[in-house]
Amino acid sequence: MAKHGKKFKAAAEKVDPNAKYDLQEAIRLTKENAFAKFDETVDVAVNLGVDPRKADQNIRGSVLLPKGTGKKFRVLVFAKGEKETEAREAGADHVGGEDMVAKIQGGWLEFDRVVATPDMMGLVGRLGKVLGPRGMMPNPKTGTVTFNVKEAIEEIQAGKVDFRVDKGGIIHAQVGKVSFPEADLAENCEAVLSALVKLKPASSKGVYVKAVSISSTMGVGVKVAYTPN
Repeated sequence: MAKHGKKFKAAAEKVDPNAKYDLQEAIRLTKENAFAKFDETVDVAVNLGVDPRKADQNIRGSVLLPKGTGKKFRVLVFAKGEKETEAREAGADHVGGEDMVAKIQGGWLEFDRVVATPDMMGLVGRLGKVLGPRGMMPNPKTGTVTFNVKEAIEEIQAGKVDFRVDKGGIIHAQVGKVSFPEADLAENCEAVLSALVKLKPASSKGVYVKAVSISSTMGVGVKVAYTPN
């Protein structure tokens, strides 16, 4: 960050850290103040009024962004037999079983998303310490543990993003690229927020969506004034 210190400081001066902007204005500021030479990813962070230590409040899910992510994901599928063939035909970048487990245990991580058929989860479970911290562990709640591997791969490439609350009660989800039109980023943000509201656990008391902010990869965070419908 030191290399971009001046640019970051200049961008930060254009955003009031104490103000909450409406969604459209927050997106405009995020796009306007993105200074990197590459097409930065736009991320939404939501602070939820939950206790992640409680099983029913450990929010996890996925949402299909209506305007996509602007990214082509490298998909790894754990499958065998006809499901392995289905995965290859659907465009999976890597497909396998024991061989893939060995590669990953050896330090190979050339993939962005992981899908597994239910019968392969015993094998995939060995990779929990590697995939878990990276948010890549297949899970039925995100549709990544399924026998319908074709649909899972197609949804990932169409713009499906997974999210999971961290220890601090915050979820992060990418909602597109800085190059996206403001309206597209807004629609994707609304999709994420709507999905989160639907997942509110009955045991969560008080304010559920406590804070929302938007930022680009290298940019400053912009607070959003958001009230669930």
